[in-house]
Amino acid sequence: MPVTQTGTAYDLSGPAGAPVIVLIHGLGLTRGGTWGAIAPALARHFRVLDYDLPGHGETVLPTGTATLTALGEHLVALLDELEIDRAALVGFSLGGMINRRVAIDHPRRVTALAILNSPHDRGEEQQEIVEQRARDTAAGGPAAGIEVTLARWFTQGFRRDHPDQVAAVRDIVLANDPHNYAAHRQVLAAGVRELIAPDPPLTLPMLVLTCEHDSGSTPAMSRAIAGETPGAETVIVPGLQHLGLVEQPEQFSQPLLDFLNRVLPDQEGRYP
Repeated sequence: MPVTQTGTAYDLSGPAGAPVIVLIHGLGLTRGGTWGAIAPALARHFRVLDYDLPGHGETVLPTGTATLTALGEHLVALLDELEIDRAALVGFSLGGMINRRVAIDHPRRVTALAILNSPHDRGEEQQEIVEQRARDTAAGGPAAGIEVTLARWFTQGFRRDHPDQVAAVRDIVLANDPHNYAAHRQVLAAGVRELIAPDPPLTLPMLVLTCEHDSGSTPAMSRAIAGETPGAETVIVPGLQHLGLVEQPEQFSQPLLDFLNRVLPDQEGRYP
């Protein structure tokens, strides 16, 4: 398992000369638990970098305060250490906030954005409720409300028919350091305030994708994100909830491949 000098665990796969795609997972998850079925499909065409967020999976705990900017700079530092100048950033949930933050702060480093199941403008009243709930449940750590969380993430049929996969995700979440988990949950809750209607607006090629029944990253939110970027594409996957990319990964890998193949050059620098 490769680890950077600063303790970030990552995997790098796919053709060495191909455009680079970075996969960014969400709160409480890991690179393998999120992208295990999607990364290989992308790596047949692209150079794929996936990594564990600070204090998640096999990456060491951070020493500073968790903020959306800090998470963005953590990714930029990883790109620097691996000598990757530019990359397309594919972010899930919190990862879809991190990739937007990097695109705002370091637009030259980003070739395209894919924002999956990521929250956006909740409205002021709901935003305050979400932030307060994150503060109130911090003491309970990742175990607080885990069964309710899994019911939000997976459809009832998947939880019934694939208990081993659901249990594996439960174990990943419960393995998190409680303080680090709480800090990143607060970023997930509050960080969207930084991303609403960026000025100047993002102009990168953008795909915004969510699931029909994702209650925290709704289709309306995805359309709002796309509406702030000229030419952005929106895909709504029917029938699934927040972790649809684990439940039916092919519903995500194919739209991602279609999008990336349209906006990125091939290994010879040619566009379709």
